[in-house]
Amino acid sequence: MKSFINSLYKNQDLFYKVFLFLLTTFIIVYMFPKGGKFKYEIPRGKPWQYENLYAPFDFAILKGPDELAAEKEEINKTHVPYYDYNAEVVSQVEASLDEQFVRIFPDTLTRRENMRLQDFIQNTFEEIYDAGVLQEIVPLSPDQLVYLREGNEVTEVTYKSIIKQNQLRDFLNRKIDKAQLQNYREELIGLFFDSVKSNVTYNEALTQSDLESRYNQISYTRGNVERGTIIVAKGEVVEGDKLQVLNSLKAEFESQVWSEANYNWVIVGYTLLVFLALLMLMLFIRKYRYDIFQNNIKVTFIFFNVTLMVLLTVLVIRFNVAYVYVVPLCVLPLTIKGFFDSRLGLFTHVITVLLLGFIVPDSYEYMFLQIIAGIVTILTVSELYKRANLFITVGQITLVYIVSYFAFTIIQEGSIYEVEPETFLMFLLGGLATLFVQPLIYAYEKIFGLISDMSLLELSDTNSKLLKELSDKAPGTFHHSLNVANLAEAAANEINANAMLVRVGALYHDIGKMRNPTYFTENQTTSVNSHDELSPKESAEIIIEHVINGIEVAKKRNLPDRVIDFIRTHHGTTTVYYFLKKAMENDQHVNEDDYRYPGPMPFSKETAILMMCDSVEAASRSIKEPTANMIDEFVERIINKQMEDGQFLNSNITFMEIQQVKKVLKRKLKNIYHLRIEYPE
Repeated sequence: MKSFINSLYKNQDLFYKVFLFLLTTFIIVYMFPKGGKFKYEIPRGKPWQYENLYAPFDFAILKGPDELAAEKEEINKTHVPYYDYNAEVVSQVEASLDEQFVRIFPDTLTRRENMRLQDFIQNTFEEIYDAGVLQEIVPLSPDQLVYLREGNEVTEVTYKSIIKQNQLRDFLNRKIDKAQLQNYREELIGLFFDSVKSNVTYNEALTQSDLESRYNQISYTRGNVERGTIIVAKGEVVEGDKLQVLNSLKAEFESQVWSEANYNWVIVGYTLLVFLALLMLMLFIRKYRYDIFQNNIKVTFIFFNVTLMVLLTVLVIRFNVAYVYVVPLCVLPLTIKGFFDSRLGLFTHVITVLLLGFIVPDSYEYMFLQIIAGIVTILTVSELYKRANLFITVGQITLVYIVSYFAFTIIQEGSIYEVEPETFLMFLLGGLATLFVQPLIYAYEKIFGLISDMSLLELSDTNSKLLKELSDKAPGTFHHSLNVANLAEAAANEINANAMLVRVGALYHDIGKMRNPTYFTENQTTSVNSHDELSPKESAEIIIEHVINGIEVAKKRNLPDRVIDFIRTHHGTTTVYYFLKKAMENDQHVNEDDYRYPGPMPFSKETAILMMCDSVEAASRSIKEPTANMIDEFVERIINKQMEDGQFLNSNITFMEIQQVKKVLKRKLKNIYHLRIEYPE
């Protein structure tokens, strides 16, 4: 039991990675749709590349969008709208007419005229409210049938039989002329205008309900295909009815209710494919990015980003598959490149796109567009911390999406008129969403403790609080750090290392000297040496302590771990040679470990570059009357001594790269000392 616990403890990193791998696989498979996936790509407008396809089961042929739209349009044309007829208004108008008649017409009318007028008013009233009066104008044809609903009774009338309020004057004039009552025109028109009210209103709710009911009666299928019937032969062009039958088969296949056994097999299939894809990613990291593989936080970060992109895409597909290109998938390679490097960013992006190919429609088109966009992202993004570069990259990504989609559409349709402008808007929105990468990177830095070029740029500002403090307390050290930073940055650019990272590391590598600045020669302003009163061992302890002090200061000021690594390793496990030799003058049996830095040795190109540049710059101050040959020999001697001590064994820097660094340091030092060619005497 004890041995098992010890084994578990020793291999806890490996167990964590296995757990993370299996958890990511489970989450992604859980998010995937669990139905079957149609195994053929339908090549619209192109020959069928597979063998003859026979119907595997009976299925109905779905109507196309154009057919359904035509049927709905026909329903709209023949649909009869509903109007409500209010009988209470009619009673009110009738009573008002009697009152208005007594008020308007005098008692001097003859009995015959009185009866004639009352008959006209009654007949006109009945004719007006036979179908009613409508206030609002609806753009319907005069012969359009409408339903007039009074209580529970519904009458079918023509739209023109309903009098519109703005037509009332013309209607009354015609009736007055026909009854030859022109002498009473003004009185009659005034009587009706004071009394008549609209009593017919459009019933939108009932009309829409009836319309929806008729829509629901539309059959979405036309005919059936029996099992065993040939659907398409090899080489036959897929268009028209053939295309519709194939789409119907695909829809039927993917919507089938699967049995429990089939469902389990689908899960097994998805699990194996996702497992293989993620395994390729893990193996790539282990083989080519072993430093990342050893760091569980970084591995977790990469798998988290893959899962996040899959989750966002699945959510958008469930909401509306037409918006699938709004998901800013290029944020993934941008983020990975921002924290690590281009190759890992592109490989992670390709694996993620392969995973999404299982669930998106037109998977080949989708994967082609996304992989091309990812390649453009990796190739065009440099110095992400510069805002202009990000905007340019987003513009290029959007342009690539649009051009690729346009090409696919004209290949499939054979015409530019089938291009959907709405899709271009989706690409534009996706491009704008990619701009969210900068605040996302900032959030990742806080959550995962990583560092990006944007943070390095902020740390490289010499006006930062910590560097200003270093300048005040140890001005000589500050000046030395600036010189080392310039040398290291030039050397890093020469061998394609991370120049921004090594520059920041150089600026902060000696901050531990702020504790005892006068014990370091570059800060001594007088001829008095603080080490004169100390033994060599005590002096060496103070010199060595600046590494430990630097780490403490860096942690208190919340400097990133990648910057603290430069403080730890910039002297590696070398000795404080001056005080070691001084001690050996008095005692030949000195313990060298008392004069040795605790390490560790540099473990990356960047930390190795800093060690070389720091040693060369510090020692160059002791050169009296330097010449070109002297500087060449000087640089060779210092760096060769470090190589002999094995200081670069843990860093992935090659002999060729070390030679390139030497060349840069020689050139830079000659420029610093303004050396000219030595002429022969």
